[in-house]
Parts: sequence; structure tokens; C-alpha cells
Amino acid sequence: MAAALNSCGYDAGLDNSLAVRQSIRSDVQAVVQSSPKAAQARDTICQFRREHERPDNPGDVTPYISLTLELGSPPSFSTILPESDLPPDAAYVLGITSLLQRFYEAAGMHALWLKRQKEYAALVDQFHDPVADLIQRTDLYLKLPFSSSAGQRFAVYLEPQLASSQVDSRNYGTSYFVVVSPGRDGLLRLPEIRHTYLHYVLDPLALKHTLSMTRLEPILLDLRGAPMNQAYKNDVTLLVNESLIRAIEARIAIPASNEAGRQAYVQRSAAEGFVLTHYFYEALATFEKESTGMKDGYGDLLYNIDVDRERKHARGTTFAAEARPEVISGSKAYSAPSLLDNAEQKLAMGDTAAARKLAEEVVHHNSGGDEPGRAAFILARIATISGNMEEAQTDFEQATQSVHDPRLLAWSHIYLGRIYDIQLKREAALAEYQAALAAGDSTPDTKAAAERGLSAPYEPRKPH
Repeated sequence: MAAALNSCGYDAGLDNSLAVRQSIRSDVQAVVQSSPKAAQARDTICQFRREHERPDNPGDVTPYISLTLELGSPPSFSTILPESDLPPDAAYVLGITSLLQRFYEAAGMHALWLKRQKEYAALVDQFHDPVADLIQRTDLYLKLPFSSSAGQRFAVYLEPQLASSQVDSRNYGTSYFVVVSPGRDGLLRLPEIRHTYLHYVLDPLALKHTLSMTRLEPILLDLRGAPMNQAYKNDVTLLVNESLIRAIEARIAIPASNEAGRQAYVQRSAAEGFVLTHYFYEALATFEKESTGMKDGYGDLLYNIDVDRERKHARGTTFAAEARPEVISGSKAYSAPSLLDNAEQKLAMGDTAAARKLAEEVVHHNSGGDEPGRAAFILARIATISGNMEEAQTDFEQATQSVHDPRLLAWSHIYLGRIYDIQLKREAALAEYQAALAAGDSTPDTKAAAERGLSAPYEPRKPH
């Protein structure tokens, strides 16, 4: 993907990139010039990129990175997740997959990879120890073993064909990815890797204490003028964890001898809206002296927060004009894993019982927005897997009435159309497929599924 983007004019950070990036660009250009088939395959990708460029962010390649993280091995590049479950930005450019298949074959990308494989391996060897040391020091500070629970994944990808100034940190459910490129100066963006790793370790702890955080929600009322992303103003769990992470960063990234630097970092975080950073910074001084690890100490940190005191502190904070760019993004922009993110992950792993429990908890604690509709959508898919089509139909109908996300809305109608087709209610099925097309989701897989439903009645796949 990176080679294709570079061949289509992606030049960001080229002046500060390692020599291997220019070498690969030259390799691809040589193939394209000598092979009309390769040139045609490359040109179709370039055209796709032009057609899918966002007017508000021209040249942005992050949707393609997002998609690549969810693609399997070449030459098929099949999606790891069901297409309906892809993150929105990845789904938007999903149509490039078939074009990438042709480019991979026509340009002989496997041979080019073998030619440069040793250079990539050398980069991994060069940066393995610094990254491993950073993770180990973070674990030691938190008094935790390296987190490797079933279903969780933390991975760092080195791709020298991307700009070294750009770091893509992403959270999909319980999977955390960092895509980085070393610069010509030989340095890697270690702070962003540590930040993502702290989310990987601490987000599951926040999830376990979701209900106990409800008493902290009044603090959100005092953050309306803060410049941070709106998600933090709506979800106290996100606010708490980001504040804690920034406090940890102040204590482990800045030497104790530089207290002024630490305080400046804490103050800057508070000015962006993360007003609990100061509390956690002081509380961590006590944590450092105790033998209790973060896994057991997380609840105590929450319990000792004085809401009235922190609200007073928030009201006395002068907020900055703007916040620094977010480090980590997710399937929903800048969100730590919610109950439904984890429900999706459990469902993908085949644990329908755990997925149902999490989704039902969201339904029980209805907080408005898209969450109830998304929970109904998950419950409907679980019912479909279980063969309870009556329950599935009810849940999909509920999803169409309460969800606003175009993709979830469209697929709720598509699934309802398929159920009606199975029930031989063709007229009702056609209405659902039409509603799916009208839902506003422009991704290719959604349109194709709805159009297939309109052209012929849905037939379940027969077992092999």
C-alpha cells in the first residue's frame, strides 16, 4: 500500500526519509515504465485516490493505513474483519483492495519486497531494543507484567515509506497499533509509542471501573470551553484515562530533577481540558512509594478523587485556544474501547455470550446517542448466529429506529431485507434494500450488498 501511494504522488516527508524509501520509489517507477500492465494498475490506484480525496484534508493517507491494518496477506488482501465491521475511514477506501491486488501482481511487488527485505529487517533489529526498553520501563513503573491477555494485541509497525513526522496510533476494540517511520536522523517517535502502550494497558482497567466513574461525571459540566476533542467532554472514562496517562508521562518521561518541566507539562494538559492530570500527578507520587501495582491500585486512584475540589479546580482553569493533535485514534475518532467496542471484539472471537452480556448492559444503562441502536445491532447479529430469527428481526428493527450512523443503519436494513427474503416477503425485502441505499453510506460493500438484494432474493449459504 505504501509503495502504491508513493507511486501516486505521496511525497510527504520525503526530504527527511531514509534512503530505502527513494530506492523503493525508483524500483516501482522502473517497473511501471517498462510494463504497460503495471502502469495501468498503478494509474487506476492513482485515480481512485484522487476520487476519494477529502476536500478538507487533501493528501491524507491515514484511511489507507487504517485499511491496511485490517487486510490479510497478499495476494488476496482479504479483510480480517467482516466488511460491515471495518472502521469508517477504512471502509471509505475499501474499493482500493481489488486495485491493490492487480498492482501487486502486475508490478511484481513480491520480488521487490524480497530485494528490500533485509533493509526492513535491519530497521526492526535497530529499533527493537529501544522500543522493548520503553515498554519494560513503563511496566516497571506501573508494577505490571507485560500485558498479553487473550484477545488483546499491541503491535508497532515500521514503514520507512511513510513520513517520519506522522505517527498513526490506532485502537480497534482491544487491538492497538502504531505505524511509524524512522527519520533520516535515526530517531523514532518513542513518546507516541509509549502513549499508545499506556492506553493498551490502562483502557481495560478503565472499562472495569466504568460504573464507579459515574460519580465523576459532574466534572464534565465545567469543560465546555476546553479545546480538546468533544469525545472527552461527553465520556468521563475517556477524560479520566487520558488525564492519568498524561500524569504518568510527566513522571516517567521528564526527569525528577526537572520539576518545572513536569509542572509545565501537567499545566498544559489541564489547559487543554484534562483537568484531572494534576490530581493524578500528585497521587502517583504516593503510588510510586507503595508496592501495589496499577491493576490493584487503579480503583483507589478513582476513589480518592474529590469531585467538588476538582470541579473548583476546573472552573479556575484558563483553557488554551487549541489542543495538541491526538496521538491515538480509533474506529470512532479518539475513543478508548467502550463496552460495545469490547462486545464487537468478543463477537468477532466467537464469544457470543460475553458479547450479549456487554451489549445488554449498554441497553440497560441507556445513555442516548447511537449506543442503544448499536447495541441492538450487535444483539441482532448474535440472534442471527444463534438461529433466533424472530429476535434478530426485532433487534434489527430497533436498530433502524434508533441508530444514526449511516453504515449501521444501512446494514440493519440489509439484514432485515435478507430476513424478509427468507420469509418469502419479497415486497418488504425490496423496501429494506431501498432504505439501505438511502441511508447515506457510500462505501462499496454496502452499495453492492443492497443492489444484490434488489436484483435477486437473498439465499442463505448452504453448508459445505
